[in-house]
Amino acid sequence: MTNIQDRIVRYGELKPCKTAFIDAHTPGSDQKENFTIIGGGVSESPDQHVHIADQIGFNIGAAGQPPRVRNSLHDHNTAEVFFVLRGKWRFFWGRWGNAGEVTLEEGDIFNIPTGVFRGFENIGTDYGMIMAILGGNDAGGGVHWAPQVIEDAADHGLILGENGVLYDSKKGDTPPHNVNPMPLMSDEELAKRAEPTTMDVLPNHVARYWDMMALSDAQPIKVIGADGLLEDKPGFEVEFLSRNSIADELHSHDKSTVVMPMRGHWKLRLQDSETILNPGDTCLINPGEVHAISPSMTGEASLYRVRTTNDPAGLTKTGT
Repeated sequence: MTNIQDRIVRYGELKPCKTAFIDAHTPGSDQKENFTIIGGGVSESPDQHVHIADQIGFNIGAAGQPPRVRNSLHDHNTAEVFFVLRGKWRFFWGRWGNAGEVTLEEGDIFNIPTGVFRGFENIGTDYGMIMAILGGNDAGGGVHWAPQVIEDAADHGLILGENGVLYDSKKGDTPPHNVNPMPLMSDEELAKRAEPTTMDVLPNHVARYWDMMALSDAQPIKVIGADGLLEDKPGFEVEFLSRNSIADELHSHDKSTVVMPMRGHWKLRLQDSETILNPGDTCLINPGEVHAISPSMTGEASLYRVRTTNDPAGLTKTGT
């Protein structure tokens, strides 16, 4: 069994990629940073650093952005879940990004419906960070961009090949002779995409931090799962824990588990060692690995725990 330190990615040691996606040169999106923490992620750039390459049934990533920087409209084939680690963020969706929107603050979580173009921007006053969970080992096979995103990118020198690789004409890159540019979605394909309103989305897809803090006063709260606050079966389940949610007792899980502190400092105790996890850190716990986790200091303490399930990765089950 590998050393637990090899399966902890510290927030302060995250390595960003600033050219991960097709909108990397587009004004308004050109300062965003992408992080691939566990799994291969969906980056279109060979420059993307993968911290932990293990395939565990879902991917963990993150996006960091200065104020007023946005991530362009896109979609995935599997679930995409975000929680806000730092800052204040506006999420918007629809063909043109005007079907609906919601503002999320620190600790809030959003299980974005599949089949819907979505984007997000940092509307806070400082650099912000959102953590992401993507369903499946291959994170749904990549990213589907709204046509205008691909067109805008071409105007600024970036071409996305049909092989899912980015080519930067500013650097003299061109797709190989046997690789065509990624085709734009047809009107027929676009017509199949949902345009849910904010009222359609919020009740089944957003959970607020302070509500989860209250509900987790004596037990973990299932946030995303077949019987979760946000009912879904995306191939993983998400729980929220606060100070009194679990006893400080050694235990194990039969599935790969990821713990991601939101607030406070948490002591992760193993049979032969212990370490402290801090907000923004990500830790992979292997199946059968005996451990205990508890707050190491007084004060506010919360974390998200993500675990693989037997459900296949795929479309969001809850409707819009």
